[in-house]
Amino acid sequence: MSQTLLEQSLGQLACDIPGATRIFHTFKLDFCCGGHKSLREAALAKDLDPLLIADALHILQDAGETQHDWRNEPSEALIAHLLTRYHARHREQLPELIRLARRVEHVHGARSSCPNGLADHLTDMQQELEGHMLKEEQVLFPMLQQGIGPQAAPPIQVLRFEHDQHGEALEKMLALTNHITPPADACNTWRALYRGLLEFRDDLMQHIHLENNVLFVNALNPHH
Repeated sequence: MSQTLLEQSLGQLACDIPGATRIFHTFKLDFCCGGHKSLREAALAKDLDPLLIADALHILQDAGETQHDWRNEPSEALIAHLLTRYHARHREQLPELIRLARRVEHVHGARSSCPNGLADHLTDMQQELEGHMLKEEQVLFPMLQQGIGPQAAPPIQVLRFEHDQHGEALEKMLALTNHITPPADACNTWRALYRGLLEFRDDLMQHIHLENNVLFVNALNPHH
C-alpha cells in the first residue's frame, strides 16, 4: 500500500494526509517549493529511504486525523485565510525576530555558535516577502476574486519563482542557525528567537504550500 504513496507528489500528500507536513519537516523534505516532486524522487535526492517515509505516512493515514481541505473551497475563502493567517502573521513575526536576532548577535557575537548575519538576512527576507505579498494582494488575489484565474498564469509564474527564492532564503536561515538548534547553554533571548524562527519557518512553508499546491493549481485548472 505504501508503494502507491511513493509516486504521489509531496504537495498532494501534504493536502491529502493530515500531519504529513510534520513528517516532511522531520526528514527536511521541501513540500512547498518542491511540492511537484514525487515522494520517491524527493527522498532519493536526500539519500533517504522512500519506503520508510511512506510507511510513516501510511500510519498517519490510518490514524484518521482530520485537517481542513482547502482544495474544494472557493478561492475567496482560501484567500481570506491566507491574508489573516499568513500575510498578517508574517508582518507581525519578522520585526520581532529581527529585534531578537540583533540582541543575540550583539551580546554573543564572539561565540562560534552565534548566528552572525541572521538579523540582516531576516531583514532581507522581510523586504522580499513584503514586496511579494503586495503583488499577491494588489494583482493576483483581485484577479482570482473576479474569477479570471486562467489569465493569471503570468503573475503566477512570477510568484512561484519568488516562492523558490523564499525557499532558498529559508535554507540560508537554517544554515546560519544550525537548523534552528540553540546551543545547550543558550540564554532565554536566544531560545525565544529560535522558537520564533521555527514557527516562522513552519508558517512560511505552509503558506507557500497552500498557494503553490492549492490556490495556483485551482486558478489554472478551474474545472478540475
